Amino acid sequence: MLTAAIVSSDAASAAQLVASLQQTGFVNSVRKWSLPTDAIPESGENIPDIVLLDLAQEPEIFFTFAAHLRRLRPSTRLIACSEAAPSNPQLLLDAMRSGVQDFISKPVNPAELKDILDRFKQEGHAANGRGAEKLIAVMGSKGGVGATTVAVNLAVQFCTHSNKRTVLLDFGRPLGNVHLLLDLHPRFGIRDAIENLDRLDSHFFGGLLDRHKTKLEVLGGALQPEEWQDISTAPLDRVVNVAQAGFEIVVADLGSHFSSDLIPVLKAARMVLIIVEANVPSLWTFQRRLLALTGSGIDPDRIRVIVNRWHKGDEEALKSIEKDTRRPVFACVPNDFRKANSASNQGSPLMENHNNSLADQYRRLAEQLAGEATVSASTPKRSGLGNFLFPTKR
Repeated sequence: MLTAAIVSSDAASAAQLVASLQQTGFVNSVRKWSLPTDAIPESGENIPDIVLLDLAQEPEIFFTFAAHLRRLRPSTRLIACSEAAPSNPQLLLDAMRSGVQDFISKPVNPAELKDILDRFKQEGHAANGRGAEKLIAVMGSKGGVGATTVAVNLAVQFCTHSNKRTVLLDFGRPLGNVHLLLDLHPRFGIRDAIENLDRLDSHFFGGLLDRHKTKLEVLGGALQPEEWQDISTAPLDRVVNVAQAGFEIVVADLGSHFSSDLIPVLKAARMVLIIVEANVPSLWTFQRRLLALTGSGIDPDRIRVIVNRWHKGDEEALKSIEKDTRRPVFACVPNDFRKANSASNQGSPLMENHNNSLADQYRRLAEQLAGEATVSASTPKRSGLGNFLFPTKR
């Protein structure tokens, strides 16, 4: 992730710039310098990769501050932000002399800012590597295969067992069901995030979340069928970017929906988990979903196939799908209808205890997805872990 800072004399304007930075997906925390009150940084301080200058009516103080930053760290990218494109030749000259490399108009378009930051990273000046490695997208091959159940229980395990600060985004359509499985009553949701993109930063985003007793935080989904008709889905990736700025793991429940507006979200995902059942309708739909994803530019190495409600008699179907798609099944979650149905009806995730093997199996899957467990090369393809199955790497 890039490090960044805002230099401003206007708190409201600075907040909007922070939101724009976080929506690019390249920035985590953002430092703020307030002029003219803050002291000039000293040589021992860490100077950020990116500095946005929120120019006021008297820009000279900003340029002086910028020139000092440039001397401390010549590789810092200085971006001037102003209400209108600069037309004063002297202003442009002063900006260039201070080290400013880009001008951008306010209100800042996050897409335009993202392009600048992307170029900066490609030039090799970034202090750290790629930052969009926190998202795990969960989608069903078709409706009814249990994608939301898998997303909820994995997210809970990330919090309770892996001790990762985790947020679960309910992008399910036409209605979100995550809150039902956790017995939550969302005050806000995805629509509130989309309608407030101009001020959507980590602080505002946190105010939209509901906190479960497991410490899992949830952005609620649509509560009325018509809500998605009024939601512009194009900025969903910007919501994900802000979520990644404040959490260690971001889980997005996409339900069984797939459309072109989800491509930016899926491309940003560290993993795309496709939930299937070992029956003809589910596997037939999965094959076509896989073709659509790879045809849209999704890296096939990031796609994982998880078979839900697995029975021992499903082996032949799984062998067939692996042969036809040339992709191994990543994991199988066994069928335990009584426990799963009871948990769903009570609005309670499957919690780990001495008599709940299904919860233990979700824990093992969460361990592997979080990078805490590895599969031994000697592990048989679908044995050795009871009913919870990891195939060997091929």
